[in-house]
Amino acid sequence: MNDDLQAAEDGLANGTSSFHKMGKGMVAFLRATLGFEPEIMREAEYNEASERLADAETTASADHRKSQRDSHAHRSVIYPIGSEFALCHAESQLMSAVVGVLNESLTESIRGFYKLRKAFVTLDAILAAEDKYVRGQSRRTVGARVSADSLRSNRSARSMKAVPGGFGDERPSAKKHEKSLLDTVRQNEAQAAANTTTNSNGRPIAEDDDEDDEFYDVDESHESSPATDTYAGHVEIDGVIKDLANNSLDDDNRTETQDLPPPKALSSDNQVLDHDPDSDVFSNPIDVFIHSGANLCFGLLLVMISMIPPAFNKLLFIIGFHGDRDRGLRLLWQASKFHNINGAMAGLCLLGYYHAVVGFADILPEPSSTRTSANESQQDVQGYPKERCESLLQDMRTRHPKSHLWLLEEARMEAMNRRLSTALSLLESSSTTKSPLKQVEALNMFEKSLNAMYIHDYALCAESFIKCIDLNNWSHALYYYNAGTAHVESYRHAKMSGRPDKEIKQHAEMATEYLRQAPKHAGKKKFMARQLPFDVFVTRKIQKWDARAKEWGIPFIDAVGVSPLEEMIFFWNGYRRMDHSQLQTSLENLEWSDGNGQNSATWAKEEADEKAVLAVLRGATLRNLGRWDAVAEVLKKGVLAVPGAELKGGLRDDWTGPCAHYEMGVGAWMRRKEAGGKDEVEWVKECEGWIDKAAKWESYELDARVGLKVATAQDTLKKYWQEKKGVRD
Repeated sequence: MNDDLQAAEDGLANGTSSFHKMGKGMVAFLRATLGFEPEIMREAEYNEASERLADAETTASADHRKSQRDSHAHRSVIYPIGSEFALCHAESQLMSAVVGVLNESLTESIRGFYKLRKAFVTLDAILAAEDKYVRGQSRRTVGARVSADSLRSNRSARSMKAVPGGFGDERPSAKKHEKSLLDTVRQNEAQAAANTTTNSNGRPIAEDDDEDDEFYDVDESHESSPATDTYAGHVEIDGVIKDLANNSLDDDNRTETQDLPPPKALSSDNQVLDHDPDSDVFSNPIDVFIHSGANLCFGLLLVMISMIPPAFNKLLFIIGFHGDRDRGLRLLWQASKFHNINGAMAGLCLLGYYHAVVGFADILPEPSSTRTSANESQQDVQGYPKERCESLLQDMRTRHPKSHLWLLEEARMEAMNRRLSTALSLLESSSTTKSPLKQVEALNMFEKSLNAMYIHDYALCAESFIKCIDLNNWSHALYYYNAGTAHVESYRHAKMSGRPDKEIKQHAEMATEYLRQAPKHAGKKKFMARQLPFDVFVTRKIQKWDARAKEWGIPFIDAVGVSPLEEMIFFWNGYRRMDHSQLQTSLENLEWSDGNGQNSATWAKEEADEKAVLAVLRGATLRNLGRWDAVAEVLKKGVLAVPGAELKGGLRDDWTGPCAHYEMGVGAWMRRKEAGGKDEVEWVKECEGWIDKAAKWESYELDARVGLKVATAQDTLKKYWQEKKGVRD
């Protein structure tokens, strides 16, 4: 976590323990995934990460079995015997799951989700042990000692002996012929009757070994059997075959899941072991490792699952559990206290969540609303806890002074506080001392590109996105497209201000060249065997402008519609990071289309969907300026009053409808602050109505990206009504 992976490699090279192997797996994992570069992941680094993590899983499983028979194994007053190896196994599975899901193979992605679920169950069992310990300690009676002793009893040892996710018991019964995940045949110890363990809800979970399961690579497309909108097969659930022929991932089919068992809800009254690192409870370093690691991994899983967009709600049935954002964040904050790799990763996850996910959303609870004298441990978790994040960042920079990751998070923090110029300065200064990790350098350059876009520095924006092409292989189509949109704005400003023809022509040529390059690079990268959403978006936009240029008989550069750069700012929620003057500049850019711009003469020819794009972008800008009445007027006239059929199909922009509903919801949420009393409740009800409609919208372009904001809004509204307790009716 100090940008020195080579030193980590050297320090771990000669070790053969489960801990060393997991550490080596984590180094390879960071190399392969830090920049989300499938090109690298497919080659040497991807293979190395997969092999190391598989080795770490195998070793942890073997060490866990040995610990059950070893009289000298670590005995904790909190955790069952072998929990440290259970954690190593779960962490290795989690990293394997991420590598698998980010891989372009659908088979690897499915395998990754399977591992995710197995790790979830293991971690849930470890956290259940903490819960039991805290409950026992809180009673302060003789029963507390009995409870603590029971954790060391054979019964508890047996409860962790067959941790779900790959742990087999040590009983050598008849051998099974197993096929590994790498399709090699090997013998392994078999199991007699399946053992069971329990999760934090007390529900039994049958022992399972993921090495028993076989995964086969399959063709991902068939001309004779085209892909369908719904899954036409079946799945076995609790021993019963369920026909899923009518179930799709589209939210409008949610009523058809009534036969599926609901995902398991996590207990809401979990007791938290929230002691500080210097507490006597953590006098043993193995307990510190288990506690910080379990809190990191389980907390991250709970947060990630809670953010699944509405369009992918049925993934919850695959995973089998609901998320819990608040509990997950509290666990991550607890893990961040510890000065080890788990604490550093927890800090990185927290800052990434608050600066990326929370920074991407608009409907958020107030941090102070969770502060109660009865439970101070829950304060400053929701919303954006500014002071707490600043303290965490300072702590992490002190712990790891050479890492550029923390400089990146500091820049994001400045942007969150609408200080984009300061954020850019930090990113510029970090470029003078480049990180030895190319992936970190790529992340910094991408953040610099976005900030230059938000601040309307078109030259820097175009230059930075072009540099991203050499640093990162994720989406060259997006980089070319964004560079082209920056030159479109430069072209328009040059024409409006009467700049020399040579300059105008230069920007027109650069914009056309970059925009033309974008579709050529689209579709080369895939996620879960599908094209990247922005690649699909970019390709359609270019086709739309080509069609307009041909129909109207004008140059391609003049056929470009409502500011594509402002459109990108909207999708990255850059308006939330702008100050007043930068928001005014955005409004001026939008004037090109229907105001005094050179394109105003062709505005009458525009179709309803293009006018709806302008309405949504203008509405979002006005909303960030606090002009609520103007927002409602613009959106109602430009989008909500337009027949839905005119806003979808063909090359039209079909995202404006759900985004307009979301913007109306945000406006209502913001206005509740000024209302108070009964009026506040009415505004929140109106907000909920708009958000509910956006959540139930049919499939549309970039629905997963917009769905993240919608899911966060739904979570916020749910907590608002929980705090009000009955005021809703």
